[in-house]
Amino acid sequence: MRKIILIAVAVFLALPIAAFAGEIIVAGAANAQFILEDLKAAFAKETGIDVKTIIGSSGALAAQVENGAPFDVFLSADMKYPNALYKDGFSKQAPEVYAYGVLVLWTMKSSDLSQGINVLKDAGVGKIALADPRLAPYGREAVNVLEYYKLYAPLQTKLVFGQSISQVNQFVTTGAADFGFTAKSVVLAPKIKGHGKWIELDPHAYRPIAQGVIVLKYAKLKNHFKEAREFYDFLFSARAREIFKKYGYQLP
Repeated sequence: MRKIILIAVAVFLALPIAAFAGEIIVAGAANAQFILEDLKAAFAKETGIDVKTIIGSSGALAAQVENGAPFDVFLSADMKYPNALYKDGFSKQAPEVYAYGVLVLWTMKSSDLSQGINVLKDAGVGKIALADPRLAPYGREAVNVLEYYKLYAPLQTKLVFGQSISQVNQFVTTGAADFGFTAKSVVLAPKIKGHGKWIELDPHAYRPIAQGVIVLKYAKLKNHFKEAREFYDFLFSARAREIFKKYGYQLP
């Protein structure tokens, strides 16, 4: 926890001064790293409101909110963390599901993915990356997938854990890991699309990844509530829905 608090302080100090002069700050779980670029561009075009983004694991971002990080809106990869923040008084409005995430297995290797997840059993497979299940919902569900197929125990010595799926993505793209469990929104992002190979995992093998959004009380303290609420509402607009579909999310 001490480490998370230090990270929160570092994030606060690292925020550009411009973020305190009319822009809103959106904290987004790592699966939303790429889609947020499209969402904030479309939102700015529509409203003229600029958005700064902070990316991390849902658990780490929630801890930063609890320790005073100046975020206006929080996009989590699950409902657990925004619900907890709401119950603890960090928002006056309960969170809503803005999208459902999809889990994929990704590699830069020439492995035969027609085997499905059983490809991980191949003797030549080295490290397998997933996000820290204690902080990252996609990591938690990756563990559920491995347990569903009874692979967690046999593969445990090969597993490496990233702080978020952003770090998992780095492990895969740099070759530090042969395979990684990540979000479909990552492999469909224009910057990533076409790099490596991936398969979508059976949704019956993990719990639905219901992703929640919440407007935080800090928005009112900064007199940004109107702008923050506009961004919140935008996420449920027809334009945003098109963007979510483009990145492979399922809609509520």
